[in-house]
Amino acid sequence: MTTADARLRNAMGLVLLACLPGLLASFWLLGWGLLVSLVLCTITAIGCEAAALALRGQPVATTLSDGSALVTAVLLTLALPTEAPWWLPVIAAAIAIGLGKQAFGGVGRNLFNPAMVGYTFVLLSFPLQMNHWPAHPSGLSDNLHLVFAGAGQIDAWAGPTVLDGLRHNRSLTMDELFASHPAFGSFGGRSSEWVNLALLLGGLFLLQRKVYSWHAPVGLLTTLSLFSLLAWNGSGSDSNGSPLLHLFSGSTMLAAFFIATEPVSGPKAGLAKLLFGAGTGALIYLIRTWGSYPDGTAFAILLMNLAVPALDRMAARYAQVTP
Repeated sequence: MTTADARLRNAMGLVLLACLPGLLASFWLLGWGLLVSLVLCTITAIGCEAAALALRGQPVATTLSDGSALVTAVLLTLALPTEAPWWLPVIAAAIAIGLGKQAFGGVGRNLFNPAMVGYTFVLLSFPLQMNHWPAHPSGLSDNLHLVFAGAGQIDAWAGPTVLDGLRHNRSLTMDELFASHPAFGSFGGRSSEWVNLALLLGGLFLLQRKVYSWHAPVGLLTTLSLFSLLAWNGSGSDSNGSPLLHLFSGSTMLAAFFIATEPVSGPKAGLAKLLFGAGTGALIYLIRTWGSYPDGTAFAILLMNLAVPALDRMAARYAQVTP
């Protein structure tokens, strides 16, 4: 094993460890669907990776052991609705590995974040299933029935997210929404606020271990907070939500610490990473508030992936003119 392979495996191991608080929080709040989705994503991601490597004549066991396919599966699990029909995580993971990663040549060559490629594909293809989350945790047997047999009756087991509720609110004040809407919790989404806190803890662990630099997370969270603060008009019925709500709802912390920091599809220089995070945070807020989808994380990341070459060139020019 080369030094680069060892560093990659170590980094992927630390990322998986950092995801553990978020996975445990999701399991506690959302039930067995999280575990079922994780198993489906993992089997599909590893299977597609192995098949693609075999077709390309690459060493299957050695490449699979780097853990990157497993990280993609875990990130998809945290992003996907936990009681969606079984084929949804299977399709998402297959697209993430096949189209988002292996189509570009495998690990280290992907132009876009693989997990977000898979997520965006199923979001655009199956919006009904993707915009509903379980209204309450279910037992293992109930979950298996919903995932494998009863997924067509979405309204019976799921409801809109807090960001979807905020988008379609026309008459209730923010205080009334928090008091009456089942998706709202104490300061963000009923479940997502605690999952986001857990992912924040994992992200700070990765920063402490120097798996990546602070630039992208700080840029994303600062810009999202600034935009939501400037556009926040209190608790009226036309409110776009407070900075605290935007920080701890949807997939904010997942985006900041686990998606925007992906080294291959992201920029290399510190300034470019900061601008990448800032652009992502701005796009997330704009899409959430005025776009067609409640949570704009995946679109924001993929759009900023397209801007990476320009950001790297800008950072290089800045370094040349700065004494």
